Amino acid sequence: MNSNVEEMNDFFTKKRFKLTLLIVILGAAYIGASMGLGFQSHSLLNIQDGIAWLIQNFIPNEASKGYWHEIVQQLLRTFLVAVAATSCAAVISLFLAVIGAKTLTPAITISWVIRGFSSLLRNIPIVAWAMILLFSFKQNDLTGFLALFFMTLGFLTRAFMETIEDFGTEKIQALQATGATYLQVIFQGLLPEIAVALMSWILYMIENNVRDATLVGLLTGTGVGFIFNLYFKSLRYGAAGLVVLSVIILVVTVELISNLIGRLLS
Repeated sequence: MNSNVEEMNDFFTKKRFKLTLLIVILGAAYIGASMGLGFQSHSLLNIQDGIAWLIQNFIPNEASKGYWHEIVQQLLRTFLVAVAATSCAAVISLFLAVIGAKTLTPAITISWVIRGFSSLLRNIPIVAWAMILLFSFKQNDLTGFLALFFMTLGFLTRAFMETIEDFGTEKIQALQATGATYLQVIFQGLLPEIAVALMSWILYMIENNVRDATLVGLLTGTGVGFIFNLYFKSLRYGAAGLVVLSVIILVVTVELISNLIGRLLS
């Protein structure tokens, strides 16, 4: 009995020590970063002033209604770029995932190459993609499209590969045992079974890319991100606030539609 009590005490003592150590490390990291940046913690007390200024200036007003047509036009442009980038990336990702999945790859070397390629594309942030491509393609819609495309290509390729591998080697071997060819296994056995999962990933990336396209537009000088930057820098805060509100409405609408489509497919 005493030994059990001692073991429990030791267990909780170790847990408390680890928790204390974690708090000390996080506290030291915060203090070190604050000192390096010259950040004053007491400035957080002035947050209410910033919020009050935001409410006073960024709430859309009567004057900002005149910008509505231009905002909607650029919002639609941003949405179409996001959908186009996701759609193109999804087609190529599916091809790469099929030949790269361990259960279907013609050679394991091909699988390794595709996995490394997709990981590289996925791990480069969308902002970095936009900045890299900006040097070559300048400020235009193509730059934003390519930035979204490459990031989406890496993400969907990896997601599709994992979905295909979850289908199971046994099922694929069973189909092959019936005399099904490689293409028949893919188009008549595999894809119909995982179509809903693939569509879920595509819808998720459309949602994600609609949000990212706004940020990319700030860098590439296109879409709704560009006009937000334009209005903000020209002190038209009411119009800039209307842009933010429009983006929020678009993102929420896309998410609701995606959830509805997902429920219908399942």
